[in-house]
Amino acid sequence: MEFLVEYGLFLFKLISVIAAVVILFVLFFAMVGKVKDKTKGMLEIRKLNDKYEAYHHALSYASKNKYELKSFLKSKKKIQKQRDKEKTSQHNLFVLTFNGDIKASAVTALREEITAILLTASPQDEVLLRLESGGGLVNAYGLAASQLNRIKEAQIKLTVAIDRVAASGGYMMAAVADHILAAPFAIIGSIGVIAQLPNFHRYLKKKSIDFEQLHAGEYKRTLSLFAENTAKGRQKMQEEIDDTHELFKTFIQQHRRQVEIEHIATGEHWLAARALQLKLVDELKTSDDFLLSARNRFNLLEVEYKIKKPFSKRLASSVSNAYYQWTGVIPP
Repeated sequence: MEFLVEYGLFLFKLISVIAAVVILFVLFFAMVGKVKDKTKGMLEIRKLNDKYEAYHHALSYASKNKYELKSFLKSKKKIQKQRDKEKTSQHNLFVLTFNGDIKASAVTALREEITAILLTASPQDEVLLRLESGGGLVNAYGLAASQLNRIKEAQIKLTVAIDRVAASGGYMMAAVADHILAAPFAIIGSIGVIAQLPNFHRYLKKKSIDFEQLHAGEYKRTLSLFAENTAKGRQKMQEEIDDTHELFKTFIQQHRRQVEIEHIATGEHWLAARALQLKLVDELKTSDDFLLSARNRFNLLEVEYKIKKPFSKRLASSVSNAYYQWTGVIPP
């Protein structure tokens, strides 16, 4: 028994030493990464027409007998020959995807994708953005909406498709579009502003802990995590929230003149079937249906800017995932 106890202690010490070494390596590479690593990205283009054509061929081969298949192949060959003879050039539909977090981090890739499109597209081309976001920081989503506005300013039609959710900052982005599609049960709206934070002043006071905060400028700080909040500070914070809400409402009204802004800017959200009645969206349709119906009229080009993370970040992410798998605790 004593041997097992000693062996367990030894094993615990060994694991602790290994964990400490790994953490030191992560810190070292993170510091080196700040100096040497640069975020690099690469633009990837996928032709969705080819994907749909491959699906069609695969299922046709599997579902038809040899006589039907022979007729099918002959028909396809005839259609392709006619297309080649006519030599009709199709316009492009550029397909983008935006999955938004609270910081709208995907805007880094979005700005590169839009820049690439604007360098290539003609006024006859169109853009489809598949959007999913529950909103987040005002300044971050304001930038994302401004990126989409670049497409509008270039006189290129922009369609936004919402399959699951576009709320708050997500809807701010969607409102820029010429046409908004939404799946019937997608969540739409939430045109409002919220700010919240805990306050630990009474706890610190109970523990006889002083908190000092110095600032210049009357409203450099309004509400605080640790200091005692004042009615004046709360009032100022409310004024700032109200002002941001007014700017949000004005932005929506500029891009969606058909909505009754005071009726829909209450912070509520709706399912798309109801949002259609409120004119927050223009049509109930999924992005998949839109692309299928557009495949014979456009070259469907999916554009994605993939960002390569620096080695230090990839290493840190791997260590964090391993730590979580081992302990079940999310690392700080």
